[in-house]
Amino acid sequence: MINIPSIFNSMVFCDTVMRERLPRYVYNDLKRNMDEGVPLEMGVANAVAEAMRNWAVERGVTHYTHWFQPMTGTTAEKHESFLQPVGNGEVIMNFSGLTLVKGESDASSFPNGGLRATFEARGYTVWDTTSYAFIKDRVLCIPSVFYSYDGQVLDKKTPLLRSIETLNTQALRILKLFGNNAKRVTPSVGAEQEYFIIDKEDYLARADLKFCGRTLFGARPPKGQELDDHYSGRIKERISAFMSELDVELWKLGIPAKTKHNEVAPSQYELVPIYTAANIAVDQNQLTMELMKTIANRHDLACLLHERPFARISGSGKHNNWSLTTDTGQNLLEPGKTPHDNAQFLLFLIAVIKAVDEYQDLLRVSIASAGNDHRLGAVEAPVAITSIYLGEQLTNILDSLERGEEYDYSESVNVGFGVDMLAHFPRDTSDRNRTAPIAFTGNKFEFRTPGSALSIAQPNIVINTIVADILKSFADRLENGENFSDSLAELFKETYRNHKRIIFNGNSHSKDWVFEAERRGLTNNPDTVSALPALISAKSIELFTSHNVLSDVELQSRYEILLENYAKTLRIEGLTMVEMVKKDIIPAVLSYQDEILKIHAQKLSTGLSNGLESYLLDELSARSSELVTRLVTLEEALKLGEKSAEDNNFECARLHRDRVLVAMNKLREVVDFLEEITAAKHWTLPTYSKILYSVM
Repeated sequence: MINIPSIFNSMVFCDTVMRERLPRYVYNDLKRNMDEGVPLEMGVANAVAEAMRNWAVERGVTHYTHWFQPMTGTTAEKHESFLQPVGNGEVIMNFSGLTLVKGESDASSFPNGGLRATFEARGYTVWDTTSYAFIKDRVLCIPSVFYSYDGQVLDKKTPLLRSIETLNTQALRILKLFGNNAKRVTPSVGAEQEYFIIDKEDYLARADLKFCGRTLFGARPPKGQELDDHYSGRIKERISAFMSELDVELWKLGIPAKTKHNEVAPSQYELVPIYTAANIAVDQNQLTMELMKTIANRHDLACLLHERPFARISGSGKHNNWSLTTDTGQNLLEPGKTPHDNAQFLLFLIAVIKAVDEYQDLLRVSIASAGNDHRLGAVEAPVAITSIYLGEQLTNILDSLERGEEYDYSESVNVGFGVDMLAHFPRDTSDRNRTAPIAFTGNKFEFRTPGSALSIAQPNIVINTIVADILKSFADRLENGENFSDSLAELFKETYRNHKRIIFNGNSHSKDWVFEAERRGLTNNPDTVSALPALISAKSIELFTSHNVLSDVELQSRYEILLENYAKTLRIEGLTMVEMVKKDIIPAVLSYQDEILKIHAQKLSTGLSNGLESYLLDELSARSSELVTRLVTLEEALKLGEKSAEDNNFECARLHRDRVLVAMNKLREVVDFLEEITAAKHWTLPTYSKILYSVM
């Protein structure tokens, strides 16, 4: 039996370990650095490094690494041993404060959007003291930021930390106006992670899954998710074994994995952690994704984190649950029993509403990727048009505030079931809207649009910054007002009146909503290429530079990186399609045609009817000719895409969207039809029916 408290955080150099192993003055100085940003003295760093090394060596560790998050969307690490020669053929295990604080990596080999040329390679990693060091694969991992020789940001963690700081500054200004004595406000995040698990054998048998993370071909199986029988059903034995090991490894790393269940689609699952500080939540989600893949492999399984690995069934998202908490433990988005009287809550609520409305285009950019484009608006996924679901009660409260009327409050309604023995409980203030991109869910905002493979640093950088920007404008206005209560009431009315267009409590999948959203003036960017220019607009540059989150140069570099990544992703998929058609699809179809031709010839020689064979041959011949035509079209589009890469990244991305992706979709249509009419013994690729239902 697993004793969770005994293993939880056992592989983390956490606060408990630091209190035990560090001299009191060292611990206090380090905590001031972590909590207040006080500069870290090198003497303190040396003491921490020694304690950290000893703790790690006791657990069999021989190497350390600065663990950082470049613009690849994954993590990076370069392992260095503690070994240091001391002469006479002897060595010691050494780890200094300077080594702990600073490392070096090649800055030109990671995505940099033109900031670094190949011959300008030097980059630095610096210890992020706000995220605990941990042991992974017998290596001491030191969470770090990553920047270039010239000091330009090359990672996702640095702007995240900056956004947290600016949000803290502006939120404290608001709290001070309410007489709240909190000293720090921190965004808290809980990332619900959806994923698919399939058999490793099927994964290895398909080039598209190996190279692209999704199936580029695949006919519809007889059964998908129509019966709703997979969701929260019995967890299969192999999956349960995988999940159990995953839980243990996550708990060792201090990741509070809480909930696990079958998701909607066959072979799809979800893991939900308890929320924590945003910076730590981002680190932990990266570790979660890595461990999912590693542990699945141990069980002869494969974990798919792509947003839409299979067509025609639900894709995978990553619901980013975001709230604000103070150092005193208060959740600033907690409505309380009488939210209409909770002015502090309502102010933070309308700040988020205004932020989402004013910067809806940036929120779309923050979750943009070629993979997520396939998911948004499909099956049960939220749509690309940004809107907020508030629920009836909160919407009515805000409507009353706008009209300057008292809210007609009645006691909360109890939920009853007509069975006396069952407990009665108060009904929640809002329902759950699965189609809403953003939903207020009790005491937090659930941002439902991030894709399953995405680093949640991206959306949280944007959320933190845009909310900080609105809080700043609120604080500027309220601090200069003559009467706080009157100024607050007017601010409520004006803000809600101007930004309530972003609130939509209906079905976002309705076709009518597209027209209604257009009437309201909401942004609709259905794909990554159309969304990305907003990142480098004058408004965006002003936002990020004024809050010292990203410079204009750093924004431009991220824009270029995202465009490059989009085009490269489609290029890899297109080339994989071409290879699979030539090496798998065409041989399968020709082999089946050959078999039918032989049967056809035998029947002709004996005078038997051969209508079935003639029909199949006509179908195979016609579709084969169509296959060749569409294959050539894709190859030509890929050549154009390769040439366009020499011009500029936007034109290259646009060409891949308009030519390569279109050609890929056309080619898939004919291949999927050929799969449906080709005998199974000739079709060597694992089909959807096999992949989605083989793990028991």
